[in-house]
Amino acid sequence: MSPRWARAWFGATAVCVVAGVVISVVNAANSSVGHFHPAAARAANTFAFFTIDSNLLVGVAVLLLAIRGGRDSQAFAVLRLTGLVAITVTGIVFHAVLSQTLNLAGWEALGNELVHTVVPIMAVVGWLLAGPRGLISKRVVWLSLIFPIGWLAFTLIRGAIAHWYPYPFIDVTKLGYARAAVNCVWVAVLLLGLSAGARVLDTRLGRSAGQ
Repeated sequence: MSPRWARAWFGATAVCVVAGVVISVVNAANSSVGHFHPAAARAANTFAFFTIDSNLLVGVAVLLLAIRGGRDSQAFAVLRLTGLVAITVTGIVFHAVLSQTLNLAGWEALGNELVHTVVPIMAVVGWLLAGPRGLISKRVVWLSLIFPIGWLAFTLIRGAIAHWYPYPFIDVTKLGYARAAVNCVWVAVLLLGLSAGARVLDTRLGRSAGQ
């Protein structure tokens, strides 16, 4: 992919992220169901979902790439890899486990499709075709776990206070702390494996491109 088309792709991905997140927030605020009753609380609670957070991470990274064309700092490398892995997990888990539990229409269906399908596909395709390559070191792989581990810790602590959990696999009220902790470990292992796999693939793609 040429630099011009890469920046256009990254820009389009950022637009999809903004559209998906905004629609999701508005839908939550206008919903008549849910654990949180005030509209503002439902809107704010949208950002407690891993799906929305992973979309935001991807959005920031691709926006920077669309504006600047390329970045090589360690901080950006961590952001890029974290967003890539998180959005990959978001897409896989949703379509493998959660999609069958939903029956959406209208704006809800559009917002859901953007954050769970369109952005994951565009993010992965954009990384495969345009990189940038050579940013994923072993240190970056380990640092990419900061966000998901932080999210898990925040979710468990907040859940104990608010008595609400965003996903069944971490719902302590139904699973208990032991089962939820085991699930968290499996999630961390999955994320680490994907990050390590991305590093290997990044190296091979870089060699193929002559970088």
